[in-house]
Amino acid sequence: MSQTFIIPFLLLLAAIGYWLGRQRALALHDGTASGGLATLPQYYGYYVALIAGLPAFVLFIAGLLFQGSIIDSLLLGSLPSEMTTDITSAERNLLLSSIRNAAQGTTFGTPEPAILAAAESLNTYRLIVNGAVVALVMALAIAGLTWARGRIAPKFRARHRVEAIIFGLMVLCSLIAILTTLGILVSLVFESLRFFARVPVTEFLFGTKWDPQIAIRADQVGGSGAFGAVPIFWGTIVVSLCAMCVAVPVGLLAAIYTAEYATPLAWGTIKPILEVLAGIPTIVYGFFAVITVSPFLRDLAASLGIEMAPTAAIVAGGVMGIMLIPFISSFADDALNAVPRSLRDGAAALGATKSETIRQVLLPAALPGIMGGVLLALSRAIGETMIVVMAAGLTANLTLNPLEGVTTTTVQIVALLTGDTEFDSPKTLAAFGLGLVLFTATLLLNILALGIVKKYREQYD
Repeated sequence: MSQTFIIPFLLLLAAIGYWLGRQRALALHDGTASGGLATLPQYYGYYVALIAGLPAFVLFIAGLLFQGSIIDSLLLGSLPSEMTTDITSAERNLLLSSIRNAAQGTTFGTPEPAILAAAESLNTYRLIVNGAVVALVMALAIAGLTWARGRIAPKFRARHRVEAIIFGLMVLCSLIAILTTLGILVSLVFESLRFFARVPVTEFLFGTKWDPQIAIRADQVGGSGAFGAVPIFWGTIVVSLCAMCVAVPVGLLAAIYTAEYATPLAWGTIKPILEVLAGIPTIVYGFFAVITVSPFLRDLAASLGIEMAPTAAIVAGGVMGIMLIPFISSFADDALNAVPRSLRDGAAALGATKSETIRQVLLPAALPGIMGGVLLALSRAIGETMIVVMAAGLTANLTLNPLEGVTTTTVQIVALLTGDTEFDSPKTLAAFGLGLVLFTATLLLNILALGIVKKYREQYD
């Protein structure tokens, strides 16, 4: 059985386990009012289904995670010892890449005989490892079903066991989220420290020249490298501000209209259209920016006697703002609808008009939800890459003019980690320094937003 069919197999086996467990419980029913069972029959089915499917699924995920490493170890073990002794991680990865390329027939020149022999063994190793994972998963699933069904007895408290398993799953999911965040932070900090050991922090944070093109191998030619990231941070700020200048007023006014003024027919038409914007891929927005918005703005600027670059911050920011409208609109609409009716009635009783009620009562009361939408939109703007690459360019300019090309932090991270990479080079490690600054800035924004939310929530609760 291929690994593709493992998930359907486990789902089918879990369904069979549920049916078998429930039927066995019903068979133990003695006909009395209580039934002689410690819990309802369906909980016995849930118990058997969980024991049959869950451990096997965990083993399957572990197999997917580690089978690549196992195959790599088998490939390296098939090579002569002189090719694998005292090699660096980069050389090890190069060997493995050569083997895979030889197996696919995409090599240039004639590989060494040992590489060709390992490439011929690659498919065999894959079949062996995949088959072993499939066999172990199937065996564990069937064994779990048999064992769980055998435990069913009238006094067996299946509901308590099912609830304990579900509780454990929720705790595990929470731990995964926490550990993932810690892992991201630790990796950023560790690699950033390696970068700052080569490039001074002051040069990185306050330098005004960004030119990370240096040689990362002995056979390459590169510049001396300059890692002043101020133009990168400034470009991120400019593009994000342009986006928020479009998204915040349009999104907020759209939310006010749909929440307070729109008829049911208008609400049912406008709301879905706004939410469709959130599902459009960013590459489509990038094409829209390059093909439609940029030529239109260049022609408009030329008619006014203003010079505009082919790729400009205002193009990327404006299109990004259109993309962010649904985030702010949806959050603001929900926040406005959540304001108690009593506040509206009280304002009307005091003689306030509808617009005065919105400005002086509803918006302050809904500010926590609105801030949540603005924060989400700002985080999305800071982290957007594709639109900036296509519409704003890759040039690190320190400029106040939004009609010139700029670049952002995420774009430079992608550029630094694309192509030849060597994690002992300041050029590659600079990506982690940029990532750490981006992480810190996002964290500070979250802290600021939480403070604002807390202040107004206490005022209007």
